[in-house]
Amino acid sequence: MARIDLNNIRHAYMPNPLSEDDFALKRVHHTFDDGGAYALLGPSGCGKTTLLNIISGLLPPTEGEILFDGRDVTDLSTEDRNIAQVFQFPVVYDTMTVYQNLAFPLRNRGVPAEEIERRVRETLVMIDLAGRAEQKARGLTADDKQKIALGRGLVRSDVSAILFDEPLTVIDPHMKWVLRSQLKELHRRFAFTMVYVTHDQTEALTFADQVVVMNEGEIVQIGTPEELFERPNHTFVGYFIGSPGMNVLPVQIDGGDIHIGSHAVRLAEPVATNSGALTELGVRPEYVRIGEKGMPAQIVRVEDTGRRKIVHATIDGHPVAAIVSEDCVIPSDPRISFDPAGTNIYADSWRVDPVRDARGGAI
Repeated sequence: MARIDLNNIRHAYMPNPLSEDDFALKRVHHTFDDGGAYALLGPSGCGKTTLLNIISGLLPPTEGEILFDGRDVTDLSTEDRNIAQVFQFPVVYDTMTVYQNLAFPLRNRGVPAEEIERRVRETLVMIDLAGRAEQKARGLTADDKQKIALGRGLVRSDVSAILFDEPLTVIDPHMKWVLRSQLKELHRRFAFTMVYVTHDQTEALTFADQVVVMNEGEIVQIGTPEELFERPNHTFVGYFIGSPGMNVLPVQIDGGDIHIGSHAVRLAEPVATNSGALTELGVRPEYVRIGEKGMPAQIVRVEDTGRRKIVHATIDGHPVAAIVSEDCVIPSDPRISFDPAGTNIYADSWRVDPVRDARGGAI
């Protein structure tokens, strides 16, 4: 496996791009560590598949360079980069058996027969298809075919990285969970370098150690699932991750207080924002409290999801969602407060860090 360095990568699908808006993929400068599990997460059209295809060699970047373990591979083909790529729709040879599908890339590389036998048998066990080794691929389900596509990457010892382009789209919901679990276990056991493209936050958060959130051709934040949930660096990350997503309310800051409409809330830690910046408070529904203390609210509707309730309310006309327990009793005169541990302040959509003194403490 390999460490992958993306040095100032940009890509435009038009000749002679003149402005930043002409680039489908804005400047990307990032490293995927050897043996890491990464997910590229974002809405359709955000640039994640473009970035994946640049890594694999299917698409040459307009600008920048790609390094594998310090070696410049920018102008090399996918074959010369030793990349295994698993696509949205499984690509298998229907007339071949499962065994033959896995052996095919090794035979093309002139691997000795006894080595092919050993690697294929090991891989069949890894992808849970040992009992179907002699079955024709034509009669397999979509999820089993996708396992074969994965196995063709795992069977090779020379693979620099395994890339996945929305590989579970055509898989039924239960098998999605099974395959995600198997991929996670394979990564844990064998430390393959894996990069996984998806628009599904559940897939990204359960598969990856590091999630790369993209929007409009740019990387907005890279972090662990916990970091993305607790401290979204951008309001887009807050909106996109979570169900429901993060509440974002326009606020005014006055010293250590924030003002939401006519109501004042004390900040846990003071922040400093530039004059004229659009200032907002972000708080996830899990950190919204409904009770008899706080800001008066109007309940709009309550969704009962079985094990919890999602309460939709407004504060001075601003919509707020709260997640509460199934047995939570909503007062007749409901009031809303925010857990300070779960609140973030944003200026022009970017998170503002608390003001610290020289010793690192909050002022």
